[in-house]
Amino acid sequence: MSGPVTAIVLGGSAGVGRAVVSALLDEGHRVGVIARGQARLDEIAAAHGDRVAVASADVADAEALEAAVRGIVGSGDALRVWVNCAMATSFSPFAEVTPEEFDRIVRVTFLGQVNGTRIALKLMERGNIVNVGSGLGYRPVPLQAAYVAAKHAINGFTGALRSELIAEKRPIQLSLVQLPAINTPQFTWAKNRLAHKPQPAPPIFAPELAAKAVVQAAKTGARELLVGKSVLKLVFGDMLLPDYIDRRMSRDGVESQHSDMPEPGGRPDNLFQPVDHPASAAGDFGDRASESGVIVDGDRARKLLLGGAVGAGLVVGFLAGLILD
Repeated sequence: MSGPVTAIVLGGSAGVGRAVVSALLDEGHRVGVIARGQARLDEIAAAHGDRVAVASADVADAEALEAAVRGIVGSGDALRVWVNCAMATSFSPFAEVTPEEFDRIVRVTFLGQVNGTRIALKLMERGNIVNVGSGLGYRPVPLQAAYVAAKHAINGFTGALRSELIAEKRPIQLSLVQLPAINTPQFTWAKNRLAHKPQPAPPIFAPELAAKAVVQAAKTGARELLVGKSVLKLVFGDMLLPDYIDRRMSRDGVESQHSDMPEPGGRPDNLFQPVDHPASAAGDFGDRASESGVIVDGDRARKLLLGGAVGAGLVVGFLAGLILD
């Protein structure tokens, strides 16, 4: 397949981004993949030939990112889908996170999406920009303060920009996909100060479910998609019972991120530079990861919650049951 790039994925060499690349290829797109690790990009190029175009750049570096994108996109007339998916985190108590580490996580996870969106708006005539968020953008958890802050910031940035695009009547839709715990390589290469290897807080889902939601957002222009029942709990639980959730997270939120796997001392992490790892979507928890889960339109879920006094009461009762189980 030759021709212009029709979709871009930032952070597309591993994890959710890698699954999104595969899903967009299945949809018939020619995909541009941007990430730091050149070895993984070369692996993707070898696997898919001219169906992909790859370039190495750090999403936190706005100028380098734009140069990389323009090197594979050209005018951008054919570009219709843009996915901001790069992320970085640290599993550490906040008091042990250095200012440089906190800044780096926010720059990659939040400002990487800002930088990507700015470039997309320069290049795209029409289409959809999908920002990949998290249920943690509504309900914080301990041990990932910088990542949680970045995901909250993505929500605010996306909402502000969406209103601007509506006011300008630009034919570009802006979607948010809020993800649950996904089995990706981040738990192998993220900065870790825990005694054991970190894990996705159960329930755990396969990256293919995340990719399915991203493609759905790109095709439908949905304002926001909530993925997995656990994200519904986080979003509406924090709305209804924030103090209870704070206290529950002080217990379960710490323990649930610890696996029973020992962590080798001094292992490399990818916070400031890429590490050697295959260009794979999945991490080490595939035996516990579900490939199926609900994908709910966030606006419809809120309308259901507020749709009437009787209906709202029933839904509140149902959600409270979910949260307290």
